[in-house]
Amino acid sequence: MRELDGSIAGGQFVRSALALSVLRNEPIRIENVRGDRSTPGLRHQHLAVLETMVAICDAEVAGAELGSETVEFDPALEGSASDDPDRGRLPGGTYATDIGTAGSVTLLFEALLPLATILDAPLSITATGGTDVKWSPPIDYVRHVKLPLAGRYGLVATCEADRRGFYPEGGGRATLRLAPSTLDPIDLTERGPIEDVRLYSTEAASLADRDVAHRQAEGALERLDRDGETDRSESDGAPDAIGERCETTAESRCPGSAIVIRVDHGTGVAGFSALGERGKPAERVGEDAADAANRWLDGTAPVDRHVADQLLVLLAVAGGRVRVPAVTDHVDASCDLLRSFGIEPSLEDDGETTIVSIESPIDG
Repeated sequence: MRELDGSIAGGQFVRSALALSVLRNEPIRIENVRGDRSTPGLRHQHLAVLETMVAICDAEVAGAELGSETVEFDPALEGSASDDPDRGRLPGGTYATDIGTAGSVTLLFEALLPLATILDAPLSITATGGTDVKWSPPIDYVRHVKLPLAGRYGLVATCEADRRGFYPEGGGRATLRLAPSTLDPIDLTERGPIEDVRLYSTEAASLADRDVAHRQAEGALERLDRDGETDRSESDGAPDAIGERCETTAESRCPGSAIVIRVDHGTGVAGFSALGERGKPAERVGEDAADAANRWLDGTAPVDRHVADQLLVLLAVAGGRVRVPAVTDHVDASCDLLRSFGIEPSLEDDGETTIVSIESPIDG
C-alpha cells in the first residue's frame, strides 16, 4: 500500500491521489488528510469523491466518514486482456451522488475525468451539490473551457447542468458523461494567435428582475474594451468583437450568479471566471473576470492558472509539456504527489512562466 502524507496539502491532493490510485490500480493510505486546512479531514465534497470512486471501482475503503484524517483506498480493478492487467479496467455504468451541501460538483467531476482512459464502456455520473461556488471552477468553466481543451487531446466527455446550485444551499444538479478515451501527448508550450472571446453569464431566476446576467456581461465587455482588447487585434489576431455572448436565467434554490470568459487561441483555450456576492454590483463581477483575462492576455502562457494544476493528472497519463503562468501551491503539491507515485515531472523556469513536462507517463 502506497503511503501518502497530506499534512501540507488540501482537497486537491486527495482527489488527485484517488484518481492516480485508480489509474495505477494501486492501494493507497492517505494520512493527515487536508492537514494544512483550518478544518482538516474529509469534508462533504471530499467524502462524495471518495464514495463515488468506491462505487465506480467496487473498491475497498477505510476511513470514509466526515472528519476522517486517515483514508485507505484499494481499487482492486480487474484487468483486461488487451491491456496491462496490473492496471485494470473500469466497466462504466450510471451512478448518482448527493454531496448534501453546496460542496463543489465540478471538483468531483475533475477527479473523475482521467478515468476515461481506462473505461471499457461509457460512464455517467449525476451529482447534486454546488455547481457555482467559491474555491472551485463554475460549471460553465468545465463545460466551455476544461472539456474543450482536454478534448483536443482525445478526452471524450460532456457535461450538462440541469439546475444551478449556489452557496449556501447548493441543490444544483449536473451530469458528467465519459466515454472510453485514448489521450495524445499534450503539447501546450506556445500560445497561438487569439481567435475568439466568448462570454457565459448566468443568474438565478430570483435575480432576473435585476438583469444580473446582462449587467455582468456588460461589465466584462467594458473592462475588456477599456484595457485594450481591440488594440490587441492588430498585433496578435484578437477579434474586434465577442464571438459568443450567452446570458442565462437558471432555476436554483437560492440566489446567485456567475460569469465565465473563454479565450480561444491557436493552440488551446483559457478561461476566467467570477461569482456574484451579496452587496457586490453585477458589473463588478464581470469586471473581475475581465481583469483576470487581461492579466493572462498580457502574458505568454497558453493556459490559465487554474487549469494548470488540473491538467497534471492528464499529463501523467499522456505525457507531454505544458507552459503554466505560475507554479502555484496547487501545482507544486500536484507535482510532489506525482513523484510519490513514481512519476517524475520536470520544471523549466524561464523567469516569467514555467514548463512542466513528463517524459515517462503512466501509459508509456
